[in-house]
Amino acid sequence: SAARAMPVCGPRATNKSNAPVTVASSSSSRSANGRASEFARGRAALLTPTSTSAAARRRTSAAAAPLRVCAVVDVGKSSPSPVGDDKLSVEVDSSSDPALTIIAIKASNRPGILQILNTTLADLGLSVERTVVDMEDDLVCDKFYVTDDGGAKVTDAEDIANIKTCLMTMLNAHFLKSSGGGRPSPGDSAAGAPPGSGAGQLDVRRQKDLLYSLMDNYIKNDVLSVQKSIVNHVEYTLGRSRYRFDDFEAYQAASLSVRDRLIESWNDTQQHFRATDPKRVYYLSMEFLMGRSLTNSLYNLELKGTFSEALKQLGYDMENLVMKERDAALGNGGLGRLAACFLDSMATEDLPAWGYGIRYQYGMFRQELHEGFQHEHPDYWLNFGNPWEIERPNINYNVKFYGHVTVHDMDGRQAFEWTPGEEVSAVAYDNPIPGWNTPNTINLRLWSAKPSHEFDLDSFNTGDYVQAILSKQRAETISAVLYPDDRTYQGKELRLKQQYFMVSATLQDVIRRYLVSHDSFEQFPDKVALQLNDTHPTIGVPELMRLLMDEHGLGWSTAWDITTHVFSFTNHTVLPEALEKWPVELVEAVLPRHMQIIYDINWRFIQELRTLVGDDYARIGRMSIIEEGEGMGKCVRMAHLALIASHTVNGVAAIHSDLIKTTIFKDFYAVMPEKFQNKTNGVTQRRWLAFCNPALSALITETLGTDAWVRELELLRGLRAHAEDPALQQRWRDIKLANKQKLAEMVFEKTGITVAPTALFDIQVKRIHEYKRQLLNVMSIVHRYNAIKAMSVVERQAVVPRVCIIGGKAAPGYDMAKRIIKLISAVGDVVNADPDIGDLLKVVFIPDYNVSSAEIIIPGSELSQHISTAGTEASGTSNMKFAMNGCLILGTMDGANVEIAEEIGAENMFIFGASAADVPRLRDVRATFKPPASFTAVVTQIRNGAFGWDAFFAPLMDAVTGAADYYLLANDFEDYLRAQAEVDAAYSDQARWTKMSIMSTAGTGKFSSDRTIREYAADIWNVKPNRRPTPTSKSNSPSSSSSSTTSPST
Repeated sequence: SAARAMPVCGPRATNKSNAPVTVASSSSSRSANGRASEFARGRAALLTPTSTSAAARRRTSAAAAPLRVCAVVDVGKSSPSPVGDDKLSVEVDSSSDPALTIIAIKASNRPGILQILNTTLADLGLSVERTVVDMEDDLVCDKFYVTDDGGAKVTDAEDIANIKTCLMTMLNAHFLKSSGGGRPSPGDSAAGAPPGSGAGQLDVRRQKDLLYSLMDNYIKNDVLSVQKSIVNHVEYTLGRSRYRFDDFEAYQAASLSVRDRLIESWNDTQQHFRATDPKRVYYLSMEFLMGRSLTNSLYNLELKGTFSEALKQLGYDMENLVMKERDAALGNGGLGRLAACFLDSMATEDLPAWGYGIRYQYGMFRQELHEGFQHEHPDYWLNFGNPWEIERPNINYNVKFYGHVTVHDMDGRQAFEWTPGEEVSAVAYDNPIPGWNTPNTINLRLWSAKPSHEFDLDSFNTGDYVQAILSKQRAETISAVLYPDDRTYQGKELRLKQQYFMVSATLQDVIRRYLVSHDSFEQFPDKVALQLNDTHPTIGVPELMRLLMDEHGLGWSTAWDITTHVFSFTNHTVLPEALEKWPVELVEAVLPRHMQIIYDINWRFIQELRTLVGDDYARIGRMSIIEEGEGMGKCVRMAHLALIASHTVNGVAAIHSDLIKTTIFKDFYAVMPEKFQNKTNGVTQRRWLAFCNPALSALITETLGTDAWVRELELLRGLRAHAEDPALQQRWRDIKLANKQKLAEMVFEKTGITVAPTALFDIQVKRIHEYKRQLLNVMSIVHRYNAIKAMSVVERQAVVPRVCIIGGKAAPGYDMAKRIIKLISAVGDVVNADPDIGDLLKVVFIPDYNVSSAEIIIPGSELSQHISTAGTEASGTSNMKFAMNGCLILGTMDGANVEIAEEIGAENMFIFGASAADVPRLRDVRATFKPPASFTAVVTQIRNGAFGWDAFFAPLMDAVTGAADYYLLANDFEDYLRAQAEVDAAYSDQARWTKMSIMSTAGTGKFSSDRTIREYAADIWNVKPNRRPTPTSKSNSPSSSSSSTTSPST
């Protein structure tokens, strides 16, 4: 095993006059007393020469004295000197202590020495009563105070000689086979030790020596060690019998065993970051859609095979255990999944990075369909615990709400004091995030809201039982549900409190960590980068100002200079209505101090703006943080606040970044163009290709002759040279069919609908929204259904069978999205029950679409629809995942589709629809546009109740009729049908289709989140990779150890 890096724990004690200090007095080790171990006797047989010693002869006698030394070696006059460690010495002293024999050992520093010594002494039948761990220069100097198995000192001369020889034999063997990467000797800093160089400081240093010696190696990763780790967790962590535990308990124990290995890497990574003090990036997001952690962690640690085999020998199937893990319900759609991909890439790219978010108790919601209607249920994903998280009750911060602000004079300047009306405590939960092919493991810290005072005992004692628990309930509500319905004032209030809760705890944590190694804020911008993932964390801008000014005494100018140098902002929309705004009266009530700071920021900005644009009050009004006008209440524009306070704002696809410059942020781009950048999104190819599609991954590796593409996705372009190879095409199709069969099984399990794996699998899975145009898809399905119904039996033989799978959640308050789900279900009910149609067309709505579902759907897909109205989708990332897996894209030139077409070739996609440049013009003349007859026929059919629920679907049809058709479904319908016909033609030629599929995968190299993160790090954050040293003898040298002994958890 590789040696673990050791934190510097104090100066090396070289003062020989210092009396020895015992730092570990203890209960005895588990001795061989009673187990009289066969293992010990076996070792004795190996070590004992053919001549039998006097001690051995005594022990074979029926009248022998109590067995004192189980393993015996007769040295003999001709015994050769041990070969190995020339610095090794073993002394056995039975005279200095009245009750104990003292074994003193000096040896060259090697990992695992303490464990070797303890094991050997136990095997010799000796009970260790006390241990002193020390070092002199580069030598381990340990003393063991022992008795024999009868509790007496060892006095027999032959036994003493045998003890010495056994220990020297074992230590020499260990020396010869060890790597030389021993536990490092203590360094020059004694963090936590008393000042001076007296015995107290020596005690601390020796204590650190002992603590390190107990865990100076990483956990072993052979099958037997893994099994022992799993069974230990079954018995000692879960409290179950090792002989009887079910699949869920096996999953928990295996996960905890994997987490043990992550924690080792996590601790050492954080120690390395503290030692090197790099600039760190903190990624603030209200969503992290992580998915399952077991397989992802095992693959990243390269332990999937080991754990699978270990579990198989224990009688458990890895695939069954994986299904026991609940998806972490910490996100909704693309925003949260992007954040999760980014964390994976930050770890893989060795960046000193942390993610920050909220530990939602129930997440978004669990979606169920009853008679085609969406029903939301709490997602109880934490009911049975989360083995991947580490609760940090010692890391908590008070977060304030409501109250009032007072002003007083302090040293000649105004000082503001916020007296809150409510306080809650933010408690940290850490989730280790491993990288691929790197020793680094970074962190996702999530905050859970707890009451500042757990229980109102006074109210309880007076009989007011409800009041006694209200504060607890109010606090825990903050981190209960992702995105509460904000149609009401109370919903808006809770959502604002959530956002502030997250950023306040995060910024307090970031500042505290920075101040551990810095005594002023002068270097804060050089050590901290704060990335806002959309507008949700933007309230962090006034919060950082408040902390710097009100809590740490900085002036406005200094605080503002720091703030504008640490924040950067990613925008994820081009829709004006999606830009977050808060009523001023709400912010004033919930965060009174922050509203003051926002007003001050806005006033200063407007004054600066007037120097650039003069008295153009219309333009100033459009750019102001505060939106106001006749007939409307004042609102805080959070996107404007983020733009003004951030040093960089970026879009997430080339077309998106261009659009925001000419639409929603046009005025800002005119006066601060240097702030704007593009960072096209990406996804992690590890989860979304290498891990979720192992058969295709293996084929790609075989074809390319390397698996380096798992880290450098651009290498996939090498597949282009093989795209027309018939043998590769056949294997490619075989893998796809196997994945489709797996998807068909999931469809049946979730919906009860049987689908034919030989049909074309046509997929649209994403958040349900009008601009994503699931309605266009279902209307084309109705058209296809009508066309098949009108065919003769002979004509139907030429039809390409198709399975249309749609999935996604509608926001609880989004009425139109819920109607779309019902329409999909209603159409499916009619089509799937029609005997004339059979397997030629199936329509399926997959409920509760999540990451784990996607890991089955995406590998089994053949056609994926990304059909938003051009100019409405910022980027999209599911299109990248589908394309990586050889799925062909049917889509508009919107979001990342534009760049995907550039990379894989437009001839390998099915493109349709109006361009983003044409959309504004088409909207202007929408009222006079005459829809195609095919579109009108479908609208009429739905209105007339062909699928039932005609009144319920009427608002949907109204929304696509005449001038109301904002998303241009009628305009794009005919071209959409043309593209669908091209799909059928291509699929009928399987050689052509497979070539397009291979070319799709080959062209996705650009869309790795590794590339995106490298660009963020270089162009926005100015953060450098900081890989911790690989655990070798060099990395364990004192000079490479951290000078801090602060716990990594802080």
